[in-house]
Amino acid sequence: MRAVMDDERENLTWQGFGTASRELAEVIAADGFDPDLILSIARGGLFLAASLGYALAVKNLHVTNVEFYDGVGTTLDMPVMLPPVPSAVDFSAKKVLIADDVADSGRTMELVYTFIKDHVDDVRSAVIYEKPQSVIKCEYVWKRTDRWINFPWSCEAPVVQRAGQ
Repeated sequence: MRAVMDDERENLTWQGFGTASRELAEVIAADGFDPDLILSIARGGLFLAASLGYALAVKNLHVTNVEFYDGVGTTLDMPVMLPPVPSAVDFSAKKVLIADDVADSGRTMELVYTFIKDHVDDVRSAVIYEKPQSVIKCEYVWKRTDRWINFPWSCEAPVVQRAGQ
């Protein structure tokens, strides 16, 4: 079993993540989409972008930072791209795969998609999980769920506590 579920949460292990990212890569390759670059939505999308980069032989990885969640289950009014904001010209006439860990409300993915869609040749999105309420439907989804997700990189408290967190 790839993910262990209890009544409230979906728990993804590191091993389950390895399976999920490899299966997503296989679906993307089978679909014939050959991205020139992968745009990661940090922080959760970094893991998927790196895994897909290796599996799809894409070395050109970019990162954008978007702040939306400000706690467990609580969000800002609107997602915000944080500096340094990528230059849209970097994506000009390219096939771009946007990678994130989850499309929950879908508003983060929608923000990034809208930011680059008019500058690229083709843009598609890949997530490990997509929730039913997502305003954007990703082309590549490993699993759909309505549960809260415990990812292996964020299920434990940070080792260091920073001011304002």
